Amino acid sequence: MKILQKIINGAMAGIMIAIGGSVFLACYGDGSVLNRTIGAFFFSIALLCICYKGYSLYTGKIGFIPEKHDGDAFAVLLLGLLGNLIATVGLGLAVRYAIPNICSVAEAICASKLTQSFGQTLIRGIFCGILMYLAVSIYRDKKTVVGILFCVPVFILAGFEHSIANMFYFAAAESFSLDTVVYILVVVLGNTIGGMLLPLLAMVKPKQV
Repeated sequence: MKILQKIINGAMAGIMIAIGGSVFLACYGDGSVLNRTIGAFFFSIALLCICYKGYSLYTGKIGFIPEKHDGDAFAVLLLGLLGNLIATVGLGLAVRYAIPNICSVAEAICASKLTQSFGQTLIRGIFCGILMYLAVSIYRDKKTVVGILFCVPVFILAGFEHSIANMFYFAAAESFSLDTVVYILVVVLGNTIGGMLLPLLAMVKPKQV
């Protein structure tokens, strides 16, 4: 049951990401800066709800592995990621069926993402991971949502890559291929590196002279 609960907790986070992704696609329109900004701001509802409810989002938890890296922490992380995947892909397909007009936007966005090189995708994933860590850690440490309300729109508008959101977008675009799988894995790697970067640097203690 503990395993199932961890997967379910990840699925609940995935549901929120799918809702945030849906509102972003609905607002995207012609892709103007204004439309993308509005969509990026409303996407923040996903991380707000995830943090308030304590759901398990991979990109929100990976940055805390340097602090706590026992077996249970890894189980929460990886089983949560499985739940994230199940929910985002399932709801991406559901949205494609229920709201087909926004899925053409997803198709265009995903086609563009697949033109990126390995290095471009990795670096974009790293920057997103940094911002996701900051958003969640500021919420935890300072009891404020300011980090969420700024970090989430920033990573979207800057063109950084969020692995879980992309799972939803590719499902909504019905873009399933080996290239898609490789792309998602590279983004997961980038998010992982970025999420752990700041906490690992904070652990470096300079030698006393």
